[in-house]
Amino acid sequence: MHSELVASRSTDPRDSRESRSEARNGSSPNLDAVSLAIIEQLQEDGRRPYAAIGKAVGLSEAAVRQRVQKLLDQGVMQIVAVTDPLTVGFRRQAMVGIHVEGDVESVADALTSMSECEYVVMTAGSFDLMVEIVCEDDDHLLEVINRRIRAIPGVRSTESFVYLKLKKQTYMWGTR
Repeated sequence: MHSELVASRSTDPRDSRESRSEARNGSSPNLDAVSLAIIEQLQEDGRRPYAAIGKAVGLSEAAVRQRVQKLLDQGVMQIVAVTDPLTVGFRRQAMVGIHVEGDVESVADALTSMSECEYVVMTAGSFDLMVEIVCEDDDHLLEVINRRIRAIPGVRSTESFVYLKLKKQTYMWGTR
């Protein structure tokens, strides 16, 4: 299992949606250069000790611990274990494009409640929503798409893009 920092991308529906929503709506916290440097340190290694981060950014271990907790509480970042789905029993991944009639947000909300939906994005392209799904096998994927996603009121059609091989997955986009 590889531990990485994931900035502003949640896979856990219990996370603070309000904090992330506020951040996206312009009320995001003002991050100074030190906080950005702490985030970058954690993106390199999510298990890096606070003392080592403090040395790199010029703060005490306690000050780093306090800032990290504040960044977590504000929903700026989260620290999670990122696994390879194949090694933990999920042999089928797919991206599903969804066309929606009516309220896109209500469909997106319904999708976020499904544990198989790891990533739900409202788009301004040929699909209204793009959803990344992680399943145990093809039968599980079929059940999720056919019986659950297509049953959501407002879903007009879906198009599935089954992953043959994942070549790159990273959360190292740094900070700006």
